Amino acid sequence: MKRPSIVTSDIVALRKLILWLALIVVVQPALAESEPKITDEHREHWSFAPLVRPDVPDNDSEWPRNSIDSFVLKKLTDAGLSPAPQATRVVLLRRLCFDLTGLPPTPEQIDEFLDDDSSDAYQQLVDRLLKSHAYGERWAQHWLDLARFAETDGFEHDKLRPDAWKYRDWVIKAFNDDMPYNEFVRLQLAGDETGSKNRVPTGFLTCGPDMPDINLQEERRHSFMNEMTSTVGSVFLGLQVGCAQCHDHKYDPISQLDFYRLRAFFDPAFQFTKNQTASLPDGNDVQTVSHLMVRGDFRRAGDTVKAAFPRIVNAAGAAPDVASDRQNLRTQLASWLTRPDNPLCMRTIANRLWQYHFGEGLCDSPSDFGVMGDTPEHDGLHDWLATEFPRRGFSFKNMHRLIVTSATYRQASRLPVDASPEVAAGWQRSLKIDRENRLWSRMSRRRLEGEAVRDSMLAAAGQLSERRGGPGIRPPLPDELVHTLLKNQWPVSEDSADYSRRSIYLFVRRNLRYPLFEAFDKPDTNFSCPRRNRSTIAPQALMLLNSKLSLDAAKGLTALLEESKDASSIDAKRKIELAYLRTLSRRPSAAEEKLATEFLGNSSGDEAAALTDLCLTLFNLNEFLYVD
Repeated sequence: MKRPSIVTSDIVALRKLILWLALIVVVQPALAESEPKITDEHREHWSFAPLVRPDVPDNDSEWPRNSIDSFVLKKLTDAGLSPAPQATRVVLLRRLCFDLTGLPPTPEQIDEFLDDDSSDAYQQLVDRLLKSHAYGERWAQHWLDLARFAETDGFEHDKLRPDAWKYRDWVIKAFNDDMPYNEFVRLQLAGDETGSKNRVPTGFLTCGPDMPDINLQEERRHSFMNEMTSTVGSVFLGLQVGCAQCHDHKYDPISQLDFYRLRAFFDPAFQFTKNQTASLPDGNDVQTVSHLMVRGDFRRAGDTVKAAFPRIVNAAGAAPDVASDRQNLRTQLASWLTRPDNPLCMRTIANRLWQYHFGEGLCDSPSDFGVMGDTPEHDGLHDWLATEFPRRGFSFKNMHRLIVTSATYRQASRLPVDASPEVAAGWQRSLKIDRENRLWSRMSRRRLEGEAVRDSMLAAAGQLSERRGGPGIRPPLPDELVHTLLKNQWPVSEDSADYSRRSIYLFVRRNLRYPLFEAFDKPDTNFSCPRRNRSTIAPQALMLLNSKLSLDAAKGLTALLEESKDASSIDAKRKIELAYLRTLSRRPSAAEEKLATEFLGNSSGDEAAALTDLCLTLFNLNEFLYVD
């Protein structure tokens, strides 16, 4: 039988393959030697520079209420601007309630605050809100966005994680208990290593997507560990270290070795079994040798690496081994991350606090403090907050009080109707010079997230349940969506009383978002989300106007307005007033009251239906969706 001939092109291709393989053998051991050096130029970047507490600017103005305002006023004065007037008490009340609890103020809270003439009425309101259980439910959602929390694996089968909800409940309790941030971080990275061996908070590490049924478990492990490492870098350091899992970072001083040294903190911690959720083993760590993976390929183990901090953030300017005995590696990482002099970690969390209160961060790329990220306009204020946080015992609640009691936070977001010509002229200068409001010359209006929209409708209707904790709840979905689902993709919860629980307790399926939340930009839980998108699309209006949720809430509010032993004793004027108080947190203007009264008067005898239409209309106002 005649042998097939080998053409010249085949020989050339074969030689190239042999040469390429030879180069891999030669180059692979030299990867550590070729690691890019950290230069003085790298360390001069604002986020990598040492964290030094700046002096608070001097001023002779009566406007500042605390040090935050002194920094802001200095920038405004340099730009030829003045602060905006203070918002009205009604606006401040609604702003604070949504900011700290994610819920609208009740009519009783409105009357209590407006009738309180004491000099510390505002501070007392802040303290009451911070003591509310709703505070933890509100601020836990911010953190769950960062943690990419979901109760399923994702990917094709999206299998259930029956105990994932315990991490969500732990985060809520941690915020309500005002757990110090350094402890908050330690427990999430290493709660199993010391003390009570608490594995629930380490749910942060396993929150991400996973594919337990994949045939190549080594590939699964590699993808899982790289995603986890990338998330730790972005959430706690504000760096996109994940860009270095295949090659040295193209812009930031993060080498591929830096990435795998960081991953080495976690490599010994997890075991992977097919068709089972990744877990932290009981007893000793998994005996794993960490390697740099050449070109990020799980099949190409390169140099061995030991756990070490990223060189650019390491004060020593190098990357020494952390522990030769490999014990409590993650505890050591958490302790290093939360050192008061860690410039990236402290700047990152300070920026996140500011962002969640003001809608925008001092740095506008909250999980990317690298070279391609944003540069903060208020660098002095940023560093002052970053050094103030540990001085206040890493207390979130203390930082909330500091921020929300500032004159900067209390500014109006819109020009007052009765503004003087001088104030109006200053407002126009602000809009022209500080168009993006990076100098904080006024407050920015913010749209509510989908969870807050739903909770607000239920609260306004008096339907919001006070049940808390436990596995995620699955309320009924629209019929048109149900017909498209796979079997058991969304089995409705049996107890209908659970359908009106706060949105944070709704089941989070990675491959199916609750319709209202999807319309209002709930993030993809496959990734850490540092800031939600804020779109304006037709489905938002259509859902608020036509969904069963909106109609049921409008009917519930109508029933609440008519509750009385003698319904006729509640006149139309009072019903209109209560409807506005419960939805918009204010009383109607004379023109609004007149229009609503005429509408109800033309109801052809069916006043309840007309009142429901009025309530539904209030739910669809921009004022309901936005916080001034």
